Amino acid sequence: MQILVLGNGSREHALLYSLSKDSQVSGLHVAPGNDGMTAIAQLHPDIDINDGPQVVDLATSLGADLVVIGPEAPLVAGVADALRDAHIPVFGPSAQAAQIEGSKAFAKDVMKAAHVCTAQAESLQPGASTDQVDAVLNDFGPTFVVKDDGLAGGKGVVVTQDRDEARDHAVAVLESGHPVLVESFLDGPEISLFCLVDGDTVVPLLPAQDHKRVGEGDTGPNTGGMGAYAPLPWLPDGAVDQIVDEIVQPVASEMAKRGCPFNGLLYAGLAWGNEGPAVVEFNCRFGDPETQAVLELLDTPLAGVLNSVATGHLADVPPLAWKDGYAVTVVLAAQGYPAGPRKGDPISGAEPGTEDDGVRHAGVARLGDRLVSSGGRVLSVVGVGKDLDEARAKVYRRMEGISLPGGHYRRDIAQKAVEGRIGIAN
Repeated sequence: MQILVLGNGSREHALLYSLSKDSQVSGLHVAPGNDGMTAIAQLHPDIDINDGPQVVDLATSLGADLVVIGPEAPLVAGVADALRDAHIPVFGPSAQAAQIEGSKAFAKDVMKAAHVCTAQAESLQPGASTDQVDAVLNDFGPTFVVKDDGLAGGKGVVVTQDRDEARDHAVAVLESGHPVLVESFLDGPEISLFCLVDGDTVVPLLPAQDHKRVGEGDTGPNTGGMGAYAPLPWLPDGAVDQIVDEIVQPVASEMAKRGCPFNGLLYAGLAWGNEGPAVVEFNCRFGDPETQAVLELLDTPLAGVLNSVATGHLADVPPLAWKDGYAVTVVLAAQGYPAGPRKGDPISGAEPGTEDDGVRHAGVARLGDRLVSSGGRVLSVVGVGKDLDEARAKVYRRMEGISLPGGHYRRDIAQKAVEGRIGIAN
């Protein structure tokens, strides 16, 4: 099976690594990819992955049996539709279905119709005045959640008790031409649940938890994610089934009912408070950095699973098999991330070919004979152990062997879970 993966981040590197272990896979390609992926895939760096015709031409020239779309932007742009129109199997939803992430207002409407628990919200359209922003903020607080109602790479959300910060973010988003969503704050620990979805068929993967804040102790601004772990030892038996039954299945069924069935990976970001699980957000693709941890524990060959979703046969897939133990992912970020990451710093200890050692590259490039940073989240490292303690020890030991001037990473990923300081309300 020849497979083309679209994207260039650690998430796509994790997908490539898992696919490379599948005996069904005869060739791996990635567009645009990054220079840390060269050991396991052929790069196609000059392709605009948001351009449907370009992607179709590349997939056709490669004789691709399956295209896996990693990021949200090409999905919202309709690249999956272009591939389906060309009769090329693709893992990823249509542009219409991808609005579950591309438009938070659309997602709210679907959840309302499906009777799914989520935060109360009000929207503001571009052109709204500061007085209108203030009037909406008056209905919320003391913790304000202000979201860019568009694609923002996981960084368009401000959660703050500072009303001025909330107002400033709302005004900035409106001035950029995007609508704003102001939401009530959902209390309780957050859970990321990836689900394979094919119309009305839903198959959950392992639950994970992301760490969004840049600083230890969940301090500082939101980022694209600084680390994750899976599964969640504090999540009680039956919790995943409850999330599927109360949230993911009703949303999938409602989208099918509307004529925009979802086909791909539906990511439910949840908060579990006193009233049970509630939706913080939906994404239309694998999340980063949870993907690195979750896929590291998947024992079922990945290519066949993704192909079954792409070809409409998810219901025929046997129950997924998982390895025992836990996985922890830690992100190494460049100096200045997330505000203004510095680029061009040399990286050592993480050359291409270190996939088996847990390294998943993202913001990297080749400069002469050296690997250098080229983005905010430079790479991630994943470690596996019989328990979270062992997995954490492995990932941090490996991270200590990587050098990046000015680089920084959180040293407390999964620490609350290890110390028993996290749980859900009874």
